[in-house]
Amino acid sequence: QVQLVESGGGLVQAGGSLRLSCAASGRTFSAVAMGWFRQAPGKEREFVAQINWSGSNRYYADSVKGRFTISRDNAKNTVYLQMNSLKPEDTAVYYCAAEPRGLYWNYKDYAYWGQGTQVTVSS
Repeated sequence: QVQLVESGGGLVQAGGSLRLSCAASGRTFSAVAMGWFRQAPGKEREFVAQINWSGSNRYYADSVKGRFTISRDNAKNTVYLQMNSLKPEDTAVYYCAAEPRGLYWNYKDYAYWGQGTQVTVSS
């Protein structure tokens, strides 16, 4: 079992920045892949970014590439999502997820989820 708690969401103007954090507990954090997903009202949950257990492999959705950075600190059992140059279309609930089997692109393949944190970008 992995328990995940996100923080860092909020309201920001377009062009601004936010850093999301996801604190993990339970199963050995350094052994699991971590991902960030988001879900806007009326839309399906979508992939944002993911990182493997060591941090050596990172992948991003095209829509956030060059603006968002995923990172992890295994000593602190925490994964981060640095979001720069935010746009109104980034507005969504952001979810942290963990998967012991490795990296997957589809949210349905991730086993453990946080409760989500709201990010709202005003124009």
